[in-house]
Amino acid sequence: MRKAYISYALFFVSVFLIVASCNRTEQNSSKQVPAAIGVRWELLSNFPDTGSSYTARFRIYNRENTELTSKNWALFFSTAANPVLDIKVDTIKYKNAKGRVEHINGDWYKLTLREGASLKKGDSTDGIYRSAGSVIKNTDAPLGMYVVFYDENGNTERISEITDYTMVPFTKKEQLLRGKSDKEVAASPAKTYWENDDLSVLDRSHLLPIIPTPKRYQKGQGTFTLPANAVIHYNDQAKNEAEMLVAYLKELTGKSFSLSVNDADIAIRLSVGPGKVKNAVPEGYELIIDEKGVSITGQDAAGVFYGVQSLLALLPTDIYLGKTTSLDLPHVVINDAPRFGFRSVHLDVSRNFQTKETVLRTLDVLARYKINHLLLYTSEDEGWRLEIPGLPELTEVGSRRRHVSSIKEAALHPSYGSGPYADVKDKYGSGYYSREDFIEILKYAAKRHIKIIPELNFPGHARAAIKSMEARYERLMKEGKEKEANEYRLVDPEDQSVYLSAQLYKDNVVNVSRESAFRFFEKVVDEIDKMYKEAGLEMDIFHAGGDEVAEGAWTQSPEALELLKQHPEIKDPKNLQAYFFRELVKRLEKRDLTIHGWEEVALIKDATGKYIPNPEFASKKVVPYIWNNLFDYPDLGYRLANAGYKIVLCNVSNFYFDLAYDNDPLEPGLYWAGFIDTKNAYAFAPYHMFNTTFINDMGADVFFDNPSAGLQALHPDARKNIIGIEAQLWSETIKGREMLEYYMLPKLLGFSESAWAPERRWEDESNRQKRKREIEEDWNFFANTIAQKEFPKLAKINGGYNYRIPPPGAIIENGLLKANVALPGLKIHYTTDGSEPTTQSAVYIDPIPANTTIKLKAFDAAGRSGRTIIQRPVAAGRLN
Repeated sequence: MRKAYISYALFFVSVFLIVASCNRTEQNSSKQVPAAIGVRWELLSNFPDTGSSYTARFRIYNRENTELTSKNWALFFSTAANPVLDIKVDTIKYKNAKGRVEHINGDWYKLTLREGASLKKGDSTDGIYRSAGSVIKNTDAPLGMYVVFYDENGNTERISEITDYTMVPFTKKEQLLRGKSDKEVAASPAKTYWENDDLSVLDRSHLLPIIPTPKRYQKGQGTFTLPANAVIHYNDQAKNEAEMLVAYLKELTGKSFSLSVNDADIAIRLSVGPGKVKNAVPEGYELIIDEKGVSITGQDAAGVFYGVQSLLALLPTDIYLGKTTSLDLPHVVINDAPRFGFRSVHLDVSRNFQTKETVLRTLDVLARYKINHLLLYTSEDEGWRLEIPGLPELTEVGSRRRHVSSIKEAALHPSYGSGPYADVKDKYGSGYYSREDFIEILKYAAKRHIKIIPELNFPGHARAAIKSMEARYERLMKEGKEKEANEYRLVDPEDQSVYLSAQLYKDNVVNVSRESAFRFFEKVVDEIDKMYKEAGLEMDIFHAGGDEVAEGAWTQSPEALELLKQHPEIKDPKNLQAYFFRELVKRLEKRDLTIHGWEEVALIKDATGKYIPNPEFASKKVVPYIWNNLFDYPDLGYRLANAGYKIVLCNVSNFYFDLAYDNDPLEPGLYWAGFIDTKNAYAFAPYHMFNTTFINDMGADVFFDNPSAGLQALHPDARKNIIGIEAQLWSETIKGREMLEYYMLPKLLGFSESAWAPERRWEDESNRQKRKREIEEDWNFFANTIAQKEFPKLAKINGGYNYRIPPPGAIIENGLLKANVALPGLKIHYTTDGSEPTTQSAVYIDPIPANTTIKLKAFDAAGRSGRTIIQRPVAAGRLN
């Protein structure tokens, strides 16, 4: 289980719209749109009288030249994946209730008028509905709206997208907080100010020399300047790393440095020397800079590569800013090796597609911060993203989202606002990597010492594969090829099971009782393996997914029930997932693969449906990834490690990069497990994770570090079973490269420190207050380094990345405005005349009079800026 939305016992497919019809007396022809229907959406409140839900209002404007009825149109849209709840309509107060919102599947919904209702041209309708959960982000609002018009026989006449759409901004407490249980403070400049209050600007001499921090760093007294005619020497095993260094330096200086295998007249020496490095472990290196030049010796080629990254980090910031061409390097001796051999980022390209070029850019920045694995998530409910020879429907059908007349159709319906049409630019619903694309990605990653881990998520989260194979089945049946049609079919056609997945799908679970399901999985694995071989690589890890299979799946499948009769030891349909994984492991072991999967692959459900560790695979090449450290299983990772499993920690409270930085409505992202910023990724103790989990998903204090919590600690001899850590980038709300980079940077820097750097002083500190104080002290150094050193680097490399610069915090005290920023060293510029701040605007240094509206914005040394905040004057002496 890698991410779970809240489950609800009650689910209703429709909700009456509470309607007040009115004549629209003013029409603006400039607002006419192809659909001639306008939509206005407004969140009303996250504070219901009872329970957890929100209420919102649609307003529909009919500008069509026809009357809208219950038969001749329907509005389709995507919205945050919460089930729509029934609302009790006051038939006296709301006697004109005219419509309903219907959940179709996943995040896809439909709005129609009820039987007999109509909306005349020029009229508008207000509709109030209630849905489970809460909504506090602009990215939560309904999106991807379009209208389907039907003829008198119910056939589609035309499809038109809605372009006249207004979302009312969130400004009130009941819109800014997630209900009565939310312990966060509502977003405001003042909230940000107080969160930043303990930070201070440091002199450049106090900045960290390298991120991630090396194991041993000793600075000398002198400086070595790399001459323009410098020669880079390498031994045979370091040729790739030498070529990479030449490319890096050319990007910075425009100069092409020479390569040589001879020792004469060299300035930089790169060599692989097993046993010659003090940290004689894989990826270890020694970097020496003195008056003679630069020497990097690696335990292996990867070690040389990481030594190169540290060398680049030591270059003066002015090189990256283009203010100098002098390559001045401090005299240092560095002996370094990673804390964990497995340092990974997960990239979801299925929910919303990312181009090959975006993946390559991502690999570049991962390499800079010494990340050595990328879990590439190419199969999901909403999309299949990799060409598989022999199964063309996987990309012809599974990579394209579009409007469908029924979820029974062998096609993918819209999701995440992708709209009614496939292959539309900037909608991100369609796209895939060709075989050649994937091989290029593999080679590109390997040059940067990053291993790509492919994933096929089964048996849940498999709708794209299911629908693709149904399209294949239909095609071959029409050709009279029944045997071939069933070869890779993934469903029991007689299955009447009713279920709702975590993301509200009714049809996303593969029928594991069919041999064809295993045959499909093996076919995909074998074809991907061929791509690795063609890239000159070995595929030794495969991620089998295995998370979030919906309760109720297989319960009404004749084929599954027959399997249960044949294997009474399975006992219950809920344990068919464990059966599937057991059989899958046998098949993948024959291919000498280590099988990774989400935590459920190492769990089994007891009679109550609760997950408990399954010891069956602990001695096998099975590695579960553990995300759940907040909810019902906060010690699950340690329990599995103590039981003998090799595990990867993916803690949701620290490493889910798709969770929003904070609770400001303008800050995009999810928040089902709270809010994650760079500090969360930095402040993580892998062997003492209870020590760095301070609040839960709703901002309330938790005390997992207190022995009274009764949680199972990691046994000392089980430390070796934590092979590494992984950060997650799920893409439900990520639309394109710029958003992806914004979500990832600078969080990645904090993650890299947790993955590579030595254990930090506060990780095993038992005193909670002292531990928090030490984290704050160390974080101040790290935050300053990000702002003053790392941002200029990220602005330069690869043409610049779209990293997030945080907005300033501000308060007004005694008539004076005070401002600060979360990453000290950024400059705050401001204006008092209503204009947007620029680098030419006044610089905030000391408190300023707050007798007018002030706009503030943070800038880095490269001139990049964050979001503008507006601070309006308040009464003198009042604290805003």
